[in-house]
Amino acid sequence: MIDAIPTILAPTASGKTDLAINLAKKIDGEVIGLDSRQIYEQIPIGTAQPTKKDMKGVTHHLIGYKSVKEPVSAGQYAKLVHSCIEHIRSREKIPILCGGAGLYFRALNSGIFDQSKSELNIRKNLEDSYDSGNAQKMMNTLKKIDPEYYEHVHINNRKRLIRALEIYEGTGKAPSEHFKNQKNKPTPNLNLFSIYLNWNRSVLRDRISKRTAKMIKKGWIDEVKNLIDKYPELNLHPLDSIGYRQIASYLNNSLSLENLESEINTKTYQYAVKQIKWFKKEKIELIINMNSKTNISRAVKKILSAIN
Repeated sequence: MIDAIPTILAPTASGKTDLAINLAKKIDGEVIGLDSRQIYEQIPIGTAQPTKKDMKGVTHHLIGYKSVKEPVSAGQYAKLVHSCIEHIRSREKIPILCGGAGLYFRALNSGIFDQSKSELNIRKNLEDSYDSGNAQKMMNTLKKIDPEYYEHVHINNRKRLIRALEIYEGTGKAPSEHFKNQKNKPTPNLNLFSIYLNWNRSVLRDRISKRTAKMIKKGWIDEVKNLIDKYPELNLHPLDSIGYRQIASYLNNSLSLENLESEINTKTYQYAVKQIKWFKKEKIELIINMNSKTNISRAVKKILSAIN
């Protein structure tokens, strides 16, 4: 039995899922998603969720698991992952984590937010401020107190922005400082072996463009339209994601079809760069340099050699 949990990390469009599936077939494993958007069931196309065919018979967890009406925090995700690991191991299978959500990885590795106190009056004041049109002012405050964490918060991500300022107002510490204080407190009974897929940026940009075109062809625009039509009264958390924002703008005639794909590609690549910078700050046990000719089976062999 492999003791450490293989944890495949990489920016978006890096081929993480394919590698995780091939590794799982070699070690009798099951894949646990580590993705802040793939957990939602109504948005499989835009979040690049693997299909049943893609999974090749490998059991996946936390993919299409929650309704878009149920936002999941990093702390909640960590608890779900723990539960999945326990369930997988109880059947003598090997859990494999796979994703690009740096915040969720840190939640598992460092117990993020576990000791953060939530003052209801602080949160209520921040919520009222955001809803009164002060989102940009709040973003400016976050940039001033924590420029590092600011890079990972979008102005439309109401919950994360409010939570960041709530921590600061409640503890006097910036969120990033809080995370660093937790770094030497690994999650009990969780031994992660982190594997990072390192791509040349120009190759990654090309992979992103090809994937965007494929997603649109598969019906991404209809996916967003159906979501908006079904929940017109809700400010859905997943709709602040890259691609969904741009398609929503296209649907309300704020963005032309000609510019839609290029806008998604640009925003996705910018996000990928942020992911790359994030993972550079994490402890990584194995880095696999990837290129267009990299053989998945060769990458699997490298992982097996490292974890056995």
